[in-house]
Amino acid sequence: MIDRFGRDINYLRLSITDRCNLRCKYCMPDGCDMARHEDILSYEEFLRVARLAAALGVEHVRVTGGEPLVRRGAVEFVRALKAVPGVKKVSMTTNGTLLAKYGEALAAAGLDSVNISLDAADEDLERRICGSGGVVDAVRASLELMRSLGVPVKLNAVLLEETAGAAAGLARFAAGGVPVRFIELMPMGVGRFERGCDPDAVLAGLKRIWPDLHPVDARIGSGPARYYASDALAAPIGFIDAVSHRFCSGCNRVRLTSRGFLKPCLCYDEGADLRALLRSGASDADILDAMRICIFNKPRQHCFDTPQDMTESRLMSQIGG
Repeated sequence: MIDRFGRDINYLRLSITDRCNLRCKYCMPDGCDMARHEDILSYEEFLRVARLAAALGVEHVRVTGGEPLVRRGAVEFVRALKAVPGVKKVSMTTNGTLLAKYGEALAAAGLDSVNISLDAADEDLERRICGSGGVVDAVRASLELMRSLGVPVKLNAVLLEETAGAAAGLARFAAGGVPVRFIELMPMGVGRFERGCDPDAVLAGLKRIWPDLHPVDARIGSGPARYYASDALAAPIGFIDAVSHRFCSGCNRVRLTSRGFLKPCLCYDEGADLRALLRSGASDADILDAMRICIFNKPRQHCFDTPQDMTESRLMSQIGG
């Protein structure tokens, strides 16, 4: 579907839970509120929205959380999404700690790709960020498993002040053939109280290690990353820097929270309460109308650079990663 600014909105992110088995301090620290189970959409409700979204032109669906694999039935849900007419690609974003258990089943269900989140390759540093030990080893094993199963993998890392000097350790995953993307910290939820670091400064530091790093016109998945390549690295390194390098003019996505709220932009709390429609007996035509209006009115751009204009106050785990 084309929005009022001429963008083709063909990518839907479905947050199937606000729960997670980690407690990353910029996303979901201890003590944050959780939705009641009855307030979270059922898989049947998510699938109904996915079918209607496909009718509006959505071709790529990404399953997110929280941590999506803490919800029972996630594998079967991926299989069901793959069967939705019009959906060409189903991917997942995960912290990777549960892929050893579910990776083979996800591959068999048809999962097209997976993004694994890891903010530091150093175990002690990662523990301080996510609140749990053993994560780095678990992610390494998950990367190898998914690649052995033929499922493309990317590694995502949020740029924090304390991880700026550790970027090279993560970038070395690219030497093994795994694309690595560094994501600028967004001033949302508890992320407003954390300190990020300048993506351009991180890139400059990486160029001191790999002097031939140069921009490449790579398109890996559906994300907006700017990629750089080096002869010493088997895969590119990307930067998703929404705050300092706005890319809203090419934004092609909307998000559905675990509670059924359709969000056209992260910065604002405007959107469509699809859960209310789903549970009040609304027809497909009524829900389609609500989705169509929401997507058409997607804001021109975010306001991360003017936080006083933001109206969204929820945590990222409550919105969906």
